[in-house]
Amino acid sequence: MAVADNLIADESIVFESRKHWIAPIRASLVAGLMVLGALFLRAIAPSDQGGFFGWVGGVLDLIAIGLLLAGIAWIAYNIVAWRTAEFAVTNLRVLREEGLIRRRNSTTLLSSLSDVKTEVGFIGGRLDYGDLVILTTSGSAGEDRFLCITKPIEFRKAILEQKMAAEKPRVASVASPGPAAPAPAAPAPAAPAPSASDNAAALIGLAELRDQGLVTPEEYETKKTEILARM
Repeated sequence: MAVADNLIADESIVFESRKHWIAPIRASLVAGLMVLGALFLRAIAPSDQGGFFGWVGGVLDLIAIGLLLAGIAWIAYNIVAWRTAEFAVTNLRVLREEGLIRRRNSTTLLSSLSDVKTEVGFIGGRLDYGDLVILTTSGSAGEDRFLCITKPIEFRKAILEQKMAAEKPRVASVASPGPAAPAPAAPAPAAPAPSASDNAAALIGLAELRDQGLVTPEEYETKKTEILARM
């Protein structure tokens, strides 16, 4: 089932991502070893047709065939799972659909999301893939991890932008308007308030500083609260 089939009323997809081609390679390391093991057993199996060595050779051949078939099936499964995995950010939720036999479907409401982390290694930075971790207000029980997805930085940016866009009307409705004050004789021009895109960029930059260890988690939470309060 595609993520588009899970959309609800007034929900639309704003950003999509998929598994990177490195994902089936990383998931098939054990399967690859099984195939190599099968070839190795076939190479060392005695070729005698009779006697004890002939029986040993037959047993090794059966083990090699089993390893070979299981390894190939595992690799094929990983390739199909890679091709069918989908990840999406909507104006309401973060969606994930992947897996065949063991489906891994997850939905995270933007309103319950507390933070988004990316884990991009040296090779991932060059090939544009990485892992993304979604944290919610329910703590570790609500943690969701997307492995080897394409464009992880852009995915995180889309999540933060949509979360801020969803929270802006709520913050505005909480603030109660006070009595109108008399206009000053010569009011000074007010500085323009930061836009939603400026606040989103500030949050993204702050998260990157936190991921790089340049600010502590406590400093990150304090500054994030200040940015959200400005909305």
